Amino acid sequence: MTNAETIAKLNEALEKLIVAYEQLQNSYDQLQDEHNTLEDENEKLNSENNKLKDKISALEAETRNLEDNLNNLQDSSEKDSSNINSMLSKIEGLLSKKAHPEKHKYDYDETSKARETIQEVIVEKKKEDETEEKEDKKDSSFSTTSSSSSEKIDLNRMASLLNGFNN
Repeated sequence: MTNAETIAKLNEALEKLIVAYEQLQNSYDQLQDEHNTLEDENEKLNSENNKLKDKISALEAETRNLEDNLNNLQDSSEKDSSNINSMLSKIEGLLSKKAHPEKHKYDYDETSKARETIQEVIVEKKKEDETEEKEDKKDSSFSTTSSSSSEKIDLNRMASLLNGFNN
């Protein structure tokens, strides 16, 4: 083999090596780009994951708050119901005391009408409470200070109306 042939073979081998190196370099660059893209996507997913965890925590706190408000409303409703039942018992006691023929002759219809009226008020109050509870579940910005006294049964007013039956 002559020097010219050796040089030609070396040139040919060098060209193949250069082409192979360029292909390898291109493959490496593509892998680097893919790696960087995957890292960016991973960062975005981690960020999104953290945001979702924060939302879950906020929703859990809100759920606990709503459950507390619901319990408070139920307690309040039970107290109101107890007060109304107590008033009914007192009214029935007063009506039975004054129902003696010598003092007053109460008509049975008047007494039953009074009871029906009071029971209607109780039923309406329970319906209002149920409606409020449903609305409170839907309303995420519920505040315990939002209930106004005008929405509750005015026990003083009811007592004064019932005192009218005593006379």
